[in-house]
Amino acid sequence: RPRASARAQGRSAILEKFGGAAKGPAPHLKRTGSTATVKTMLLEWCRARTRNYQHVEVQNFSGSWGSGLAFCALLHSFFPDAFDYDALDSSDRRHNFALAFATAEERAGCAPLLEVEDMVRLPVPDAKCVYTYLQELYRCLVAKGLVKTKKR
Repeated sequence: RPRASARAQGRSAILEKFGGAAKGPAPHLKRTGSTATVKTMLLEWCRARTRNYQHVEVQNFSGSWGSGLAFCALLHSFFPDAFDYDALDSSDRRHNFALAFATAEERAGCAPLLEVEDMVRLPVPDAKCVYTYLQELYRCLVAKGLVKTKKR
């Protein structure tokens, strides 16, 4: 039996941990029905929220998130009193991921879909895992009233 790649194992672990893939897109992101459109809108939202943060340039759902700083910047944009973003070091990936995921869980109520160890094991995070996590974070922020959405 062939051994699954680290990325496939990461996706399988998320699906196993939470009983399957999320159903449908994040609330109010879907406009035209295209998955690509939903992904583009979520990426643009992340880009807009992190635009003014040093050492963060969100271009995709993989390499842009590799240092953990993009996750920290995104959460800091909602919870600026949670931690000192300027004190973070881009080379301390383990700390950045741990801080971001703990903040998301404590402040936003976001399920811990990603594991710090999984993130630091790979030099470039799995895009599907990052996308799934960001969708969940978006849902949680909407539920808390921190993200305003257009009513249909």
